[in-house]
Amino acid sequence: MLHIVNKSAAERSSLESCLRMATKGSAVLLIEDAVYAVTNGNAAAAKIQAAAADLKIYALGPDLAARGMAGRVLDGVNVVDYGGFVDLVAEHSNCQSWL
Repeated sequence: MLHIVNKSAAERSSLESCLRMATKGSAVLLIEDAVYAVTNGNAAAAKIQAAAADLKIYALGPDLAARGMAGRVLDGVNVVDYGGFVDLVAEHSNCQSWL
């Protein structure tokens, strides 16, 4: 399953709920303000790194760039472009958006 999160972890608990509910082998794609969670120094970084042991973590590159965070991405996070976003949706039979 592909889980898509678009809200900042500082603003809502969507990311925390997603990481708690996602099963081993699932993919998590962070877009919009959720991309802050995959940056060095962010309060959610430890949760992302712990989750990366069981989940595939992705972040949308254009959203990182728009927020000036492209150079601060945590190790182990896969950065994708819009084409990669489409590929992830096509690869997974189910998608869950966390609002």
